Amino acid sequence: MSGKILVTGARGQLGTDLMNELKKRGMEGIGVDVDEMDITDGEACLRVISQSGAEAVIHCAAYTAVDAAEDNVELCRRINAEGTRNVALACKAAGAKLMYISTDYVFDGQGTRPWEPDDERHPLNVYGQTKYEGELAVEELVEKFFIVRIAWVFGAAGKNFIKTMLRLGQERGAVSVVDDQVGSPTYTYDLARLLVDMIRTDKYGRYHATNEGLCSWYEFAKEIFRQAGMEQVRVTPVGSSEFPAKATRPSNSRMSKEKLTEQGFVRLPAWQDALGRFLKEMSSPEQL
Repeated sequence: MSGKILVTGARGQLGTDLMNELKKRGMEGIGVDVDEMDITDGEACLRVISQSGAEAVIHCAAYTAVDAAEDNVELCRRINAEGTRNVALACKAAGAKLMYISTDYVFDGQGTRPWEPDDERHPLNVYGQTKYEGELAVEELVEKFFIVRIAWVFGAAGKNFIKTMLRLGQERGAVSVVDDQVGSPTYTYDLARLLVDMIRTDKYGRYHATNEGLCSWYEFAKEIFRQAGMEQVRVTPVGSSEFPAKATRPSNSRMSKEKLTEQGFVRLPAWQDALGRFLKEMSSPEQL
């Protein structure tokens, strides 16, 4: 595939790394954010995607403020569900492939079995519900689609758990972190490579993509401070009930990546390895 790839949410954590990955491979990436293409405007989506001549769209743009979504249901739905429907309709009209970046939050987060890509979806909160509705729109409207679910995302551009932990560790010297939610972190630098590999194929369908290995948020925090040389920071494990939040969080974010292997894709490295490389990338304190 030598054609153009349009990336929505191009200035976000994942969008930034995707644009860099496309450039690195000598592929033409067209990055759009809300200023260039407001996904809640259906006519704008049709116009921009059609005029771009893109063969494929990687749709990263989303409303991701999970707790705020509980109070801003309509806005969240307008972006995640209706916005994705607009992008899907534009891809259908242009005959372009569509890759939709989704989330583990489409599942109910119960049990301990890793979620399979084709498991039934029962979202726990508004954010998860609207991302689920986005998935349904993609499946209904586009023949050539990928739905890629990710979790616990971190990258150089934007806010994330690692940056928050480092800042709090420096400011307070102690943090309390939940130990009853288990999943796998996802480094956008590694994910971008996989997504570009994937979009160049016709191996359509639903996938899960996170870095390899499991941990709780508490174990993640402990490893962050260990690798950052900040082991003096005291990390206390607590239950989710200690941090009452507007949006219910899944306790089980384990996701099976066997389908990646079955389809011949290279899975992401271990999360500890990804964390180490990310910390090296975070060279200046201004990025915290």
